[in-house]
Amino acid sequence: MAKNIAVIGDSESIKGFSAIGLDIYPCDDSENAPHLLRNIADSEDYAIIYLTEEVYNITLKERDRYSERLIPAIIPIPGVKGNSGAGVRRLSSFVEKAVGSDIIFNN
Repeated sequence: MAKNIAVIGDSESIKGFSAIGLDIYPCDDSENAPHLLRNIADSEDYAIIYLTEEVYNITLKERDRYSERLIPAIIPIPGVKGNSGAGVRRLSSFVEKAVGSDIIFNN
């Protein structure tokens, strides 16, 4: 069965992703974000779930449930409010975990 790509975030930030064939899930209410992420991740229909950084930051508990699984990959992306650096910090932690030192960002 083919796996799809989902995007969760505020309506303004994610509406363009539907034009390239991604499934969008607008979430303008931060209280619904954890529940929405859980439902989408548990459906097993998605290999990748992009979260705007705002949603990414408020769904820590839910993201931890899926951190040891290969699928779905949960990846932060900047929203219209700007880049908070969550994606860069996540990439940096992966590099440090893999090689024992942050060789990319040297922080």
